[in-house]
Amino acid sequence: MGRRRQGRGSRDAGARALPPGPRSRAEALVPAEALAFALAAAVIHASWNVLLAGARDVEAATAVALPVSALAVAPVAAVWWDLHASAWPFVAASSALELVYFALLATAYRRAELSVVYPLARGFAPVLVLLGAVVFTAATTSTRQVVGVLLVAAGILFVRGVRRGRGAGFGLAIAIVIAAYTVVDKHGVQHAAPLAYLELVTAFMGFAYFAGFVAIRGARPLRAAWGWRPVAAGLASFAAYGLVLAALQLASAASVAAVRETGVLFATALGAVVLKENVTRWRLAGAVLVVGGTALLSL
Repeated sequence: MGRRRQGRGSRDAGARALPPGPRSRAEALVPAEALAFALAAAVIHASWNVLLAGARDVEAATAVALPVSALAVAPVAAVWWDLHASAWPFVAASSALELVYFALLATAYRRAELSVVYPLARGFAPVLVLLGAVVFTAATTSTRQVVGVLLVAAGILFVRGVRRGRGAGFGLAIAIVIAAYTVVDKHGVQHAAPLAYLELVTAFMGFAYFAGFVAIRGARPLRAAWGWRPVAAGLASFAAYGLVLAALQLASAASVAAVRETGVLFATALGAVVLKENVTRWRLAGAVLVVGGTALLSL
């Protein structure tokens, strides 16, 4: 779903789920096809977030979109199915984390602006992953990564603003969950084909969210929410992931991830144009800094 920026070995680095693609002539450059796929993935990922954020009942729309995404992934995952028993603990952990992620995301989009939540969530998550690696594995950092962290931090301050604390709190909470499932998935896909892993996590999480929603609010809001918007959001989340996999056949995971983070800019622009949010020049500048910082962390 839409899925998120992850390091080598994560779902976004899981090109081994598909037949090998052609190699780039110069690994230092991003081929035009890979650039197009990654940019399309960024636009689509931002778009499905806008579709959910603009729904009248965000939680109900999310409860419809998630099972749609699971059903869309199923036939494709079945073709390249490969799953070892050792993957199940990671599937369970990732499903639980993604359930929290979508619960937070739906609540955030109901109570705060997408142009605040999305940049903070997408930008701060890789910073947390890097910090976790430094603290828990004694990994070393480069000057480029330090500059990337500083750019993201500055961008977060610009996006957040002085008096806008609620959206920032949701964005940072979501970033923590993204960082957690990124680490889990990085290890999980070592025991399964990425599409098989994706299908199981999406199915368990999606139908758990659906069942929880029905248990709390009943089925009537789901019938009211049913329509092109949540269906398109569910299909788009899968399409975005598929485009990332296609890009990974042609370019390195780091390059694809860096291009993928331009979704922050697309989400900010769509928030202003489609959702009519008050995107100030400071917020836009912050989104640009977040993109630049995450690109440095990825490359």
